[in-house]
Amino acid sequence: MSDKGRGSVHAIQEVKGIGPKTVSLLHKLGIETVDDLVTHYPFRYDILKRSDLKNATEQDKVVIDGKVESVPLILRFKGGLNKLNFRLVTSQGIVGVSIFNRAFLKPNLGIGTSVIVLGKYDSAKNIITASDIKFGTLTNQEKIEPVYHCTSGLTNKNLASYINSAIMTYGKEITDYIPDKYVEKYKFSNKKTALNIVHNPPSPEKLKEASIRLKYEELFAFMFKINYLKEQNHKENKGISRSVDETKMNDLIAKLTFHLTKDQEKALHEIIEDLTSSKRMNRLLQGDVGSGKTIVAMLAMYANYLSGYQSALMAPTEILATQHYHNLQNLLKDQNINMALLIGSMTKKEKQEVQDGLKDGSIDMVVGTHALIQEEVIYQNLGFVVTDEQHRFGVNQRANLKNKGLKPDVLYMSATPIPRTYALTIYGDMDVSTIKEMPKGRIPIKTYVKSDQEMKAVLSMMYEELQQGHQIYVIAPLIEESENSDLTNVNQLKDKMILAFGKKYKIDLIHGKMATPAKDLIMAEFKAGKVDILISTTVIEVGVDVPNASMMVIFDANRFGLSTLHQLRGRVGRGAIESKCILISNTDTKRLEIMEETTDGFKISEEDFKLRGHGDLFGTKQSGDMAFKIANVRQDYKILVQARDDSKEYLLDTLFDNDPLKQSLIQSINHD
Repeated sequence: MSDKGRGSVHAIQEVKGIGPKTVSLLHKLGIETVDDLVTHYPFRYDILKRSDLKNATEQDKVVIDGKVESVPLILRFKGGLNKLNFRLVTSQGIVGVSIFNRAFLKPNLGIGTSVIVLGKYDSAKNIITASDIKFGTLTNQEKIEPVYHCTSGLTNKNLASYINSAIMTYGKEITDYIPDKYVEKYKFSNKKTALNIVHNPPSPEKLKEASIRLKYEELFAFMFKINYLKEQNHKENKGISRSVDETKMNDLIAKLTFHLTKDQEKALHEIIEDLTSSKRMNRLLQGDVGSGKTIVAMLAMYANYLSGYQSALMAPTEILATQHYHNLQNLLKDQNINMALLIGSMTKKEKQEVQDGLKDGSIDMVVGTHALIQEEVIYQNLGFVVTDEQHRFGVNQRANLKNKGLKPDVLYMSATPIPRTYALTIYGDMDVSTIKEMPKGRIPIKTYVKSDQEMKAVLSMMYEELQQGHQIYVIAPLIEESENSDLTNVNQLKDKMILAFGKKYKIDLIHGKMATPAKDLIMAEFKAGKVDILISTTVIEVGVDVPNASMMVIFDANRFGLSTLHQLRGRVGRGAIESKCILISNTDTKRLEIMEETTDGFKISEEDFKLRGHGDLFGTKQSGDMAFKIANVRQDYKILVQARDDSKEYLLDTLFDNDPLKQSLIQSINHD
């Protein structure tokens, strides 16, 4: 059997040359261990190929190597600026080199030092104005230079040195998550060799081979986790045996004031099949903003009620939970169902009443935040849990319910639509239902891309909406000013909006740093029509339905991913009013134009995959599982599918049950 999976975890301070100051800088990059350090992969590579100076024009970026021929001179200017000059002996003759604000390089540029210079060449003066100077020579006229994400006080050169030192000292101890069976099958190199090549590429071909090996490993470990969770579900999931009164179900659907779309009907059918089957439901319901996912989930809660079990609907915020509660009451107002709301801002007495009702079974349905699965909440017969907006259960939360003796069916809802092929793999531990068709009568939101120069026209459009008694969202990407950024922030925007509209209209502000009760209060006032313009960061991305909000203006729209913009845009157009979304940006307007062309979230998410990879679809580490270091779901989809199949084969093969690597992988999942 393999001895993989027994790698030891070393702290970064054990690496030669890393002292306390460097430790704190590495921590800023999320690097805590040697494993973290050696898997801090370059985010790009610079291909340094020797230029022919005879044919270079002044616009060309040149790369030339040689040896320092003169002692560098430093010229100093007002304001602390400086310029460093020296001569360089190259294979093409002697050339002058100038570089600004790098006086600190002088001690390292002794006569005879080998350097590579990147910059613009002035043939008349025979001088290269350098943008960068690297140490070394170009072997075979080419060098592949890794470029890392760094932080102030930590240079690319320093970071590369620490990484290489760690690989040299601990490379053989770093955990390798590929079983020997697949190393042999695909003729992969060992992990230490692959890491060394990725951080010091000898050639593009070798770099590609090593990258594929490391991507496969990362995706293999990820898909093993997904497959393991799915298998655990199947083993534990002797679902609740129940029957649903189809006549009553159909009666309720017939009494709705609208018709379900075919996609809604199909999704509801799949969910009810899960409820009545012998396996425990673990299903993702994904659909575009406004496609009607919530009504499907609430009808499923009614089906669960008809079978004699309690339901719980979890939302990420109190205000969204309250909205769901009122919508559920409205949907089932004629059914004599006892339902309750459980959120943190309720009094102790109110909470206790709900807890008592859940325990004795007198409450049939409960809506709330994560408080619904806390230790003190005891259910008599919980049969169905709906979690909204990727509010997914982790292993510990499942264990929490299991410890209460509960194994409810679980439905997850997500308004971040992703192409089904990716969904089936990324959410491989779940079944997936998709709603693409939009309900009839929904008025498409008109979207416009505008520049700062067109602000006067934007303000006129806003004024027209306000005159009609409508409300407006204004979105900014930052909370407060930063010295390093000229992005518009919410405080600046509030001042501008007050200047433009403050005499006639009420303006308020909401952002992520505010306490939850304060945010909820302002959102409630906006919903009640007491606030005309709400200035916000993306905290309203998952928010309350405000049918009277007919316009959204997003500043610095180029800073957002397309999927995030689509989610934000979905906050308007919730009523019968024709709504508009204005994207203000002076750059990246070509990318933003797709927002003008379509309101199809699936098309937009596919475009986001092409442009940005998977990250923006889930928000910053939103799904937890998706923070890949070297793999990219879209670009490496073939590797992902192979890793999925191989990891499943390895998981189910009982010959490997005592393999330390298998035990290590399972242990890491149970610790999540």
